[in-house]
Amino acid sequence: MDLLQSIILGLLQGLTEFLPISSSGHILIVPALLGWDDPGAAFTAVIQLGTEAAVLLYFRKDLWNIAVTWTSSLFRPELRADLNARMGWYLIAATIPIGILGLTFENQIETAARSLWIVGTMLIVFGIVLGIADRYGSRDRDIGELSFRDGVLIGFAQSLALIPGVSRSGATISAGLFLGLERAAAARFSFLLAIPAVVISGFFQLYGILSGEEAVGEPLLNIAAATLVAFISGYLVIAWLLRYVSTHSYSIFVGYRIVVGSGVLILLSAGLIGN
Repeated sequence: MDLLQSIILGLLQGLTEFLPISSSGHILIVPALLGWDDPGAAFTAVIQLGTEAAVLLYFRKDLWNIAVTWTSSLFRPELRADLNARMGWYLIAATIPIGILGLTFENQIETAARSLWIVGTMLIVFGIVLGIADRYGSRDRDIGELSFRDGVLIGFAQSLALIPGVSRSGATISAGLFLGLERAAAARFSFLLAIPAVVISGFFQLYGILSGEEAVGEPLLNIAAATLVAFISGYLVIAWLLRYVSTHSYSIFVGYRIVVGSGVLILLSAGLIGN
C-alpha cells in the first residue's frame, strides 16, 4: 500500500474502533472493494495503538484514579471497596480470556479468520445480538454497580472480537447491556477494557516488526501516519459516541451492520469481490 492508502485505513480504524461495527472487519472489507492488498493482522494491530492512545488521553483522569487507588488498596484494605480499586480488578480479570485465547489461536486469527465470508456473517449475527441487547436490556445500572462477575462475563464477550466482523466494542457493549448497564455505562467500560488487550497486542506486533520477526509489508512511515490519523479520529469518535448513546439507542449501528454484512455476502456470492 502507498501512503495515501495507509492514511485512509488509519482514518477507517479511528472511525470504526469504538463504534460497535467492527474496525477489523472494515479494514478487510474496504481494501477488498477497492482492489488493495490485505494490510494484514500485524498492520491492523499496530495502528490500533493510535486509537488506544486516544482512549488513554480521553480517560486519563479515570485511569489515573484507577491505577492509584488500585495500587493503594493492595496495602490499605479500607480502599478495596472503592469503585476505582474494584475497577482495576475488573479490568485485569476481564482481560485474561482474550489474552489466553489470542495466544492459543494466533495462527487462525491471522489466516482463516480473516475470511470475508466470516466478516459478513459476523456483522449480521452480532448486529442482531446488539439489537436484542439494546431492546431488552434493563439499562438500570450505572458503572458504579459493576461486579466482578460482570467484568469477567464482559471479558469473555471481548474475546469473541478475535473474529473479524464481531466488533470488540459491539461484543462488550452487548454484554454490558444484557447485564443491565445503561447505554453510556456499557460504552464507557467497553472503552476502558480495550486498553490492556489492544495495547499489549499492538506492542507485541510492533516489537515483531522492528525486530524483523514479523513481516508487515508496509514502510514504517506509512504505519506511523496511519497510527497518527487513527489517534485523532478515534479521540473524536469517543467523545461523540458517549454523548450520542446518552440520548439515543444503538439501533443505527444495528441497521448499518446488517446492511454492510448483507452487502459483503452478496458481493462475494456474485464473485464481484474476492475472499
